[in-house]
Order: sequence, then structure tokens, then C-alpha cells
Amino acid sequence: MPAPPASGIDRRLFLSSLVGVTAAAAGLSGCAGSSAAADKASANAPLAKKVPAGTSLQISSYQNFQELQLKLAGLDDLPFEVGEWLNIGAGPDVINAFRSKSLDLANNAGIPPIQAHYQGFEAKIVAINITRRPNYLFATRPGGDIRTTADFRGKRLAFSQGQAQGVVLLRALKEAGLEFDEAELVPLTSNQFLTALQSGQVDVAPLAHSQAPSYLKQYGAKGARTIPTEVVDLLNLLWAPEPVLADRAKAAAVAAYIPYWAKGQVWQYEHPDEWNREFYVKTQNLTPAQAEAITELANKPLFPPSWAEAIAWEQETADLLAEGGFVKEFDVGELFDRRFEAIAAGAVPEEYRR
Repeated sequence: MPAPPASGIDRRLFLSSLVGVTAAAAGLSGCAGSSAAADKASANAPLAKKVPAGTSLQISSYQNFQELQLKLAGLDDLPFEVGEWLNIGAGPDVINAFRSKSLDLANNAGIPPIQAHYQGFEAKIVAINITRRPNYLFATRPGGDIRTTADFRGKRLAFSQGQAQGVVLLRALKEAGLEFDEAELVPLTSNQFLTALQSGQVDVAPLAHSQAPSYLKQYGAKGARTIPTEVVDLLNLLWAPEPVLADRAKAAAVAAYIPYWAKGQVWQYEHPDEWNREFYVKTQNLTPAQAEAITELANKPLFPPSWAEAIAWEQETADLLAEGGFVKEFDVGELFDRRFEAIAAGAVPEEYRR
């Protein structure tokens, strides 16, 4: 990623350089996007009812989250081989892994598919989990004087346009009545946010609820604080490159994986104590009290039989990014592979469908 400007941000210049770097990477990785275009006919073929023997997928599992979830839930008997669970989570990293053909399926928010499309890489959404409660809050740098989103005017804000945190920030600015150019949007990826806050490179950064306890424990006494937001990042989704979905065997494996993904999230929601102990305490080094505070804010999984709400929200998000000059306008309907639409809902009890 190009280094962020010392002050201000020329969005189009920055994006042009970013797209240029990505395009170069695409050339080195064998132009997966071109392959997708060549296979559109097979990408629309009916899904196979059985996964062919020997089929393998490379699946993202950031910080071992997905693999551990399935193991604890007793759902690790997948009907295909997992070549590798990759420790990849951030949208830009997922897109790069898709391009290099080292990743077949990933769990992200709604923004990365929009960003991938803008960069010229075609991938499709295959499963949706609707989130109704905020997953993020805003953290301030140590010694800062910011207490509300209205105070963001003129401040340096950590901004990742290819990740959920980016759209949460843009929506929060809009709700606060601020234009995008009334603050300085500092281009970073989410894994740089904490360092940028600690060093004073930015005044504010969106953090996941799970990141806030450790940050406040270290910097709260030095004046760092958090600012809650009611902005919801609606979509938690699975997506895959078009060439993967054009491969009949891999597409069948993706379809077979979706019920496991949905059931795993239901299990986590229904077993908070075990999840807190095994994930947050043992792998994230949080205290039991901190883990419980995070779990209390957790979203109840919701896998709607229809993607209509998800598509509408994704269109609003793409339009918001276009309004700020971050992407070009387009119809997001092409991001959804509706062959998979009913699979997640069909795998869970009624209470997790509506």
C-alpha cells in the first residue's frame, strides 16, 4: 500500500496509485479476473448435489477463529478437504490472496466485495449473516479531547476504504452532519490502527469491540477513551472468486461449507461461556470479565432466506463510497451469486432466519 500523505488526502490520486499496485499484482498472479470472465457460463450452472472426492478449499480463519469455532461446535467433519486455514482477515489482504489464487473462500463484511469490484477483480457473495447491533466503536488517541462524533471535524481519522471500519466511519460522519472533507481521512489498514493511535498519527480510529478492552487498559490512564456509535455494519458474509465458483467441484464444496459456517455461528452465540474461555481468554489474552463484556454486545446470528435487505444495504454503501469519490457507481446485484441464497437459512432453526 502506498504510504499515507503527510497531511490531507487526495482520494482519487491515492486510489489511482492503489489500483495501479493491485493491477500489477494481478498481472504477476496470472490474471484471475480474466479467468473469471472466461468462465461465466459455468459460474451460472446449477450447483452439484455432492462434493466430488478429492475436492479441496483454502479457507480464511483469522486468528484461528473459524477453525476453532467449528472444532468446539463439533462441526469439523467437513465433506471436503481444507488445504489450509489461512490466518487472513482484513479485506485488502483477502483480495490479494484471492488474486494470488492462494485463497478460495473468506469471511468478511460488505465492503471488501465492493472494493474488489472497483479494482477490477470479480468475486461473488455466497452467504449472508445480518448483524443488527454495532460491532465497532471509535477510540481516541492518548491525551485527545474528542468526546463525540461531532468533534471529528478537523481531526485526523484512520480510514480504510476497503474494510468495514471505513464505511462505519463514513456513515458516522454523515450522521454527525459532517462532509467527508471536513476531516482528514488518513489511509491505513485496520491492522495499523492501534499503532497509529498509540503514536498520535491519528486522533481517532474505529476499533472492534474485542480490541477496545486491551487498548483502554494500556492507554486509558493517559487520556484515551472510546466513543460508542449506533452505526451498524449490516453484513457478515462469505465470498469467493468467480473462478472458484466456476469450478463445479469447488462450487459444490462452497455450498457444502455454508451450513457449517451458519451452524458454527449459532453454536458460538448459544455457548458464550465456552467461547469466552477458549477464544477470548486463551487465544486473545483477555480477562474473563473483558470477554463477557464483548459477548454481551454480540449479535444474534440471522440468516435470511431472501437477500433483498442485504442487497439494498450493499447498494446504499456503494453509493455512499461513490458519493465520496472512493469508487465508481455500479449495480451491486452483480456481487451476489444467488444460486447459494437459501442455503444458510435452510441450515438453522427458524429463530435464526428472521
